[in-house]
Formats: sequence, structure tokens, C-alpha cells
Amino acid sequence: MATIQDLGRHYYLSQGVPVSGAMDGLSAQIANLSLGNDANDAVIEFTQSGASFVTEDDMLICLSGSGACLKTEIRRLPQHRPLFIPAGTNLYLENTPRGSRSYLAVAGGWHVPEALGSRSTYITARFGGHDGRFLKEKDILKSTGKFTAATTAIWNDLKGNAINYPKWSVARDLFLSRDLKSIRVMRGREFDWFDTSSTSSFFSAEYVLGHNSNRMGYQLQGKLMRRAVDGELLSTAVTPGTIQVTNNGELVLLMTDCQTTGGYPRIACVAAVDLPLCAQLKPGDAINFKEIGWKEAEKLYIQHQLELCKLAVTIRQRYS
Repeated sequence: MATIQDLGRHYYLSQGVPVSGAMDGLSAQIANLSLGNDANDAVIEFTQSGASFVTEDDMLICLSGSGACLKTEIRRLPQHRPLFIPAGTNLYLENTPRGSRSYLAVAGGWHVPEALGSRSTYITARFGGHDGRFLKEKDILKSTGKFTAATTAIWNDLKGNAINYPKWSVARDLFLSRDLKSIRVMRGREFDWFDTSSTSSFFSAEYVLGHNSNRMGYQLQGKLMRRAVDGELLSTAVTPGTIQVTNNGELVLLMTDCQTTGGYPRIACVAAVDLPLCAQLKPGDAINFKEIGWKEAEKLYIQHQLELCKLAVTIRQRYS
């Protein structure tokens, strides 16, 4: 389940085209910014992958995320920092128990054509990314070769005949909530459609990620929601992070490849800053929901974006 992704396509929702993009947008941006890339450059998203590959040329790469660690035949390589890798190096991804997804960026970004303003792969419709599909054995990927001034400086600082990397790294965990299993949510438009027992348990019970979960949505196993209203909802807008309640009372957390409209009532919506935590969940992981207001969620999002901007400026200034 390795695909090319960027931060998604946001201008075709009215035509029914999902956002797609990296499930964990934070890790994708950290991988790019560590190399001096634009935050939206294309990356490879690995999902619980044991992938291996060989560098045919000298490369500058960065791996970020919680799903895997990067190794050679004799050593483990650090994450969240630029890595100079000489031509002919065999690299391996080894799964870790901490998370589900990892992102590999290359200097200049991976070279794939844009489709509807994005390089993200949308598997269901088979477009975007690398021929609209998962990566497979013998695929050859290339960098765009379009380096920023910071990328060129990092390259010149690290290049040589052996694997090399700087002493610094990006503290990815500082961008995340301290409680990785507590997901902050806002009440949805149909929150009051459910009885008080259900809405109370929604904020107190644990929910377990089911095995029927993918990039479109997560099945959450736990106490079933009971309706207090008999009405049905006309199809209306949904977005990554929307939590719907099915007719049998189960919760579904929509993710990046989700549809653009839906007819199930929306009990809540995950705050954007906590979607990276959701992206790293594995089947069997347990989470709980914590209520916050829309204004607080907006403040958290703005602060999160400011911190990413500071990171980009810091790296550019370090290599200016």
C-alpha cells in the first residue's frame, strides 16, 4: 500500500473528487521541509510496509512518520532529518509498533505528473500519483531535480562517498498532542439526534479501530449510538475528520479518500491538528474522544501552521 501523495487536491469537491493526499500531513510536511523542499512536494506514503529499494544515483532523502524505520544491511538510519545516500545503496523499511504510516521525501520532490492540481494518488478512480496505482516491484521513481537554495546547500554540506546526515533533527512529537490516544473533536450538526446516554458515552468510552479500515474511513468498534430523532438526513457535506453514525449505530471516522457528501448523521468532527494521530492508528488501537469548541480548534490549527512555517524558515536560514 505504498502510494505517491502530496497535501491533496482541494478545488474539485463540487465535482465529487475527494481531497486524497497524505493521511498524516504533518509527517509528510516534516519530511519535505527537512530537505528544504516545498511542504506540498510529492512524497511516498508507506502503510505498514516492509518495502525495500536501491538508489541508482546519489540521493538526498528524509523519512518521517511512525510506521517504519529506515535501514541499510548493517545499520539503522535516523528519521526526521536529511540523509545523503550514495548511489548503489540498498535501503529497507522495517515496521515499528508505534504507528502505521511513514513518508519518504526526496530532494526536489518525486517526479510525477499533476492530476487536477495535485500529485496525490486516488486509488478508487485510478488517477494521480504513479499511474494512479500502488507502487509495485521494479517501479523506478525520479526526483524532479528542482532544488531550492536550501536544498542545494544541504546537498553540498552532506554529499560524499558514504551515508551522511546532520546532527540536528526535527522534533516531530512536539507538533502532536501529548496524549496520543485522546482525539479532540467538535460536536457535529446532528449531535443532538442521539440520546443522552449515547452522547455521554461518546466522550467517555473507548473505541477500537476495526480491521475494515482504509484511506476512505475507519470503522470504530465500541458502544452503539442510539437515535433520539427518527428523521433521515439528506446527503450533505462531509470532510476528512467527520465522524458519521451508521443506521445500526456504529461510528465511521472519514479519512482523506472519503466521499464529498454523505447521508449518515454527523455526530462530531476531529480537529485538524489531531488527524495525524488518527492517521497513525492500527487495527486494534483504542482511542477516546475529548470535546473542544470550534474556536479552540481553529486556534490550535493556526498555531500548528505557524510552527510549521517557523520550521521552514529556520531550516532555510540555517543553510542560507
